[in-house]
Amino acid sequence: MKIGFIGLGRMGRNMATRLLKRGHRVVAFDRSPSVTRSFSKHSRARAAHSLEHIVSLLPSPRVFWIMIPAGAPVDHVLASLTPLLDRGDVVIDGGNSFYEDSRRRYTSLKKKRIHFLDVGTSGGLEGASSGASLTIGGDRSVFNGLKPLFRDLAAPNGFGYMGPAGAGHYVKMIHNGIEYSLLQAYGEGFEVLEKGPYSLSHADVARVWNHGGVIRSWLLELAESAFRKDPHLNALSGVVGGGETGGWASRTARKYGARMRSVEWALRERRRSKKTGRFSGKVIAAIRNEFGGHPVVKKRR
Repeated sequence: MKIGFIGLGRMGRNMATRLLKRGHRVVAFDRSPSVTRSFSKHSRARAAHSLEHIVSLLPSPRVFWIMIPAGAPVDHVLASLTPLLDRGDVVIDGGNSFYEDSRRRYTSLKKKRIHFLDVGTSGGLEGASSGASLTIGGDRSVFNGLKPLFRDLAAPNGFGYMGPAGAGHYVKMIHNGIEYSLLQAYGEGFEVLEKGPYSLSHADVARVWNHGGVIRSWLLELAESAFRKDPHLNALSGVVGGGETGGWASRTARKYGARMRSVEWALRERRRSKKTGRFSGKVIAAIRNEFGGHPVVKKRR
């Protein structure tokens, strides 16, 4: 399949590279010309120097995968891209967009006979390279036609059709809310270990827990990796970034008469981390850096 890939950040580069390795032909574009040139130079992707150019290089019906930050950046790209498209073209948003935005974009593009799929992409940088988890919303017929693409991007048995427009990003939003809760629990647990009466190797604790323990997980594997590099995370300040998708999940839960109280607590603790610098925050920041390359705030010397 020949596909236009728009957005070559950390996730986008890895996903486009995976597609190339699976035999797809990728036409790549990033708003930074130097990023586009660098990626095409070190891969078999063809570089496009503008949205007009990427459209001209693809056969109809065209397929575009957008991998850029949620919100205004997606709307900006769609506003520039849509007038260039033809009936039957497909636009896939694989970023962390809010599901109601995805519904709105689907409706707007449908009026122009352009297809839109929302894809929640999970698995961090490793998943983008070796196989991600993909939750997909939109028209089932469009999903069915693109199954080979999703199969090549996903981990084994790692993709699925969730429902109409917005469903893919809705499921990913709740996934991220659960992630916030899990990270907070791991962070608090390791803080108690750190402050307790024993001199423990947190890396060894994580290793043992991950072999047969009830709380074993990939997040715990990443915690072990972080502790191997810095046993007590002394280089970190404890400030935790992020918060947008967790906030969406919490507010959406209340909208539908449910509550994600553990997510609410995790969000409060993230806000407090900017002032308190607790060990739990160091753990969360370290794990986020391991799976997504999210920046960490270093401790001032």
